[in-house]
Amino acid sequence: MNPEYLFFLLIFPGLLFTAVLGLSVGWIDRKVSARFQFRVGPPFWQNFNDFFKLLGKETIIVKEGIHSLFLAAPFIAFATLAFIATLIGMALFFSRGFGGDLLVIMYLLMVYSVMIVMGGAATGNVYSSIGAGREIKLLLADELAFILVCLVPIIKSGYQVNLEQLLLVQAEQGVFIGSVSGFIAFVIGLLCIQAKMTLPPFHIPEAETEIVEGPFMEYSGPPLAFWKLNHFMMYVILPFLLILLFMGGFNFQGIGILWAILKYILIIVLIIIIKNTNPRVRIDTALNFFWKYATPLAFIALILAVLGV
Repeated sequence: MNPEYLFFLLIFPGLLFTAVLGLSVGWIDRKVSARFQFRVGPPFWQNFNDFFKLLGKETIIVKEGIHSLFLAAPFIAFATLAFIATLIGMALFFSRGFGGDLLVIMYLLMVYSVMIVMGGAATGNVYSSIGAGREIKLLLADELAFILVCLVPIIKSGYQVNLEQLLLVQAEQGVFIGSVSGFIAFVIGLLCIQAKMTLPPFHIPEAETEIVEGPFMEYSGPPLAFWKLNHFMMYVILPFLLILLFMGGFNFQGIGILWAILKYILIIVLIIIIKNTNPRVRIDTALNFFWKYATPLAFIALILAVLGV
């Protein structure tokens, strides 16, 4: 294998970069959330400490569980996210990609959700199984809206499914969020990533006060550490994807560096505000919201994109 590709996958913009940035942004989330609740919040290194502490803990496996699947799920999910981060990062930072890489990313994001379902279902615990079932329902709720959101920039770029080409079109014709269809799709996309990250008001599969972490209830030690790390990596992957699809990516020349940082911070701030100002909804409410409101709005954005609006 080309050493350059290994660097992209393991160091930057893949595994190491995404993990470190995700843990850091996760601290920002916890700190700001604490301020919303009139608390002080944890120190900066808390997420790193928690991760390495869990690596040294014992892994306890339920006797009735499917052991191989129970242990494999978090690591398969981790490898999936590292690959997604590499694909998105190569387009954003190096303007490199391959034909159909956006379709690959959409598929792999679904694989990540499936791994949560498989891991939760393999524990042999009834509460974990309930959480896994809720994860399936949430995936069915938001996935169609998310696919329609991703189709909007594809149509507006002249049916390009290459991330590099999407950035080139926006550089020449302007960012897609500046159009009516692009703005609607961006808003729906923001709500979809809130659901994909199972953040309030869509943290239904975990629901600590109801089913005690849901799919992750029986996890401990290194497998739990990687589930936590996977969650924090999503703080990088999904905002970067929205920036790439609708905000023209990053420009690291001159003042463009500041603008690139502000784009990312804007999305993170919106995620944190939504998280801290909305109570958890029931699974049927989430299904109704995405199928009755979000998906039709995304479909309207798709039609507007076809019409060039």
